[in-house]
Amino acid sequence: MAVLGLALGSCAIVPPPRDADLPLPANWSIPIADTSVSGALAPDWWERFGDPRLSRLVAQALQANTDVLTAQTRLQQSRALRNAADASLRPGLSMSGSLQHRQGEANSGNLVRPSFDANWIPDLFGGRRAALRAAEADAGASASTLEATRVTVAAEVATSYLQWCGVQVRLAIARDSLQRQRQLQQIVQWRAQAGLASSLEVEQSRTAVEQAEAQVPALWSSGAAWEHSLAVLIGMPPATWRAAWAGTSASAIPQPPVQLSAAVPADALRQRPDVAAAEAQLEAARQRVAQAEAGRRASLQAQGSIAWSAVNIASLGTAEAARALLGSMELPLFDAGSRLAQRDAQQAEYETSTIVYRARVLSALAEVEDALSSLAATRERLGALRLAAKAADRAATLAATRYGSGVVDFQSVLETQRTLLTVQDGVAMSETDWSLGHVQLYKALGGGWQPSSGDKQAPAS
Repeated sequence: MAVLGLALGSCAIVPPPRDADLPLPANWSIPIADTSVSGALAPDWWERFGDPRLSRLVAQALQANTDVLTAQTRLQQSRALRNAADASLRPGLSMSGSLQHRQGEANSGNLVRPSFDANWIPDLFGGRRAALRAAEADAGASASTLEATRVTVAAEVATSYLQWCGVQVRLAIARDSLQRQRQLQQIVQWRAQAGLASSLEVEQSRTAVEQAEAQVPALWSSGAAWEHSLAVLIGMPPATWRAAWAGTSASAIPQPPVQLSAAVPADALRQRPDVAAAEAQLEAARQRVAQAEAGRRASLQAQGSIAWSAVNIASLGTAEAARALLGSMELPLFDAGSRLAQRDAQQAEYETSTIVYRARVLSALAEVEDALSSLAATRERLGALRLAAKAADRAATLAATRYGSGVVDFQSVLETQRTLLTVQDGVAMSETDWSLGHVQLYKALGGGWQPSSGDKQAPAS
């Protein structure tokens, strides 16, 4: 029977894996030198911003975020399934027993019957080994998914925090502008009392003050929304978090160092845990094709048992044991195409996984390109806005001074004040975008993740 099984095994055919590799560019479309990108990215990239509060928030989120906790439990589940698949390759041993009380004229008394049963299903065509390799690949995919979740959560915390800091700075600018408008309104009222300003100028100054006041609650509401986002990310109810966060403010937007970190496209893909997860899922699908193919072949099962019968436990040592050894083989002859259909379904799943893997690679490359182009554009915009802000501040100061002396009209003062607020607010938003662009790049490069030896799958045999 074993010889027959081995002979049949030589006929097993496992579909070869389809090549899922893509030709990768040697460099990014945005020259690295133009964005000052070099070196290797550290896994704790958020430390580059030099903000202890951001570091604490990320540490809290990585410990308590619900997405991270969910990914951890799924990893535990996949590892348990891998262990179960590994155990299926080994023989099993079980014990059973019965105690029977007989009562009658001829044969009264007890009868004890313990037995041991062994069972082993040889893996003739590699179906169980393929199932084990698929389970190992699933475990590797879960491990990479956990790391990808951590990278995403860290990036989301940094994004929410930087957005909150940006709103705080914009809120300070709006309040400063409101203070300027109130001072200007006082000057207009003094001039009106002296007969040097018209009622039109008085109403215009009042309109400017009310418009400036309207900006404050809108920005405050935006800041509160980012606080709520931070609360959810660190696993706390927003109301509880806001109570603990009350009184916290930011006077500046954390800025990363000028020198960035990046890698060439091929290395960047190796540093992406989500790409590693897609690759592991592709390998798991390939192994399930092999498993389904093996299911179409013959199966062999060996069973053995040994049992004793005695009137009591003490006499078991002298009782004669009954032994049995059984071997059986099952060879499917006709199943109306059921096993073939199952194999074809797994093959289609493998083809789907190939497409998903390719899509993940293309998306990863696009994310890095987007981050690099965004940083390049933001750097130029921020430089121009900072120069414009200095000029607008000087213009607003000069206009206010000359209006007090009666040299320029009130409309010129209003225009310079509006321009100053717009440019200063633009600087704050661009500084926020500059920091957010770094977060986007760090995430696109895998957040400093490096595959460990435990994450790598052994080549399928």
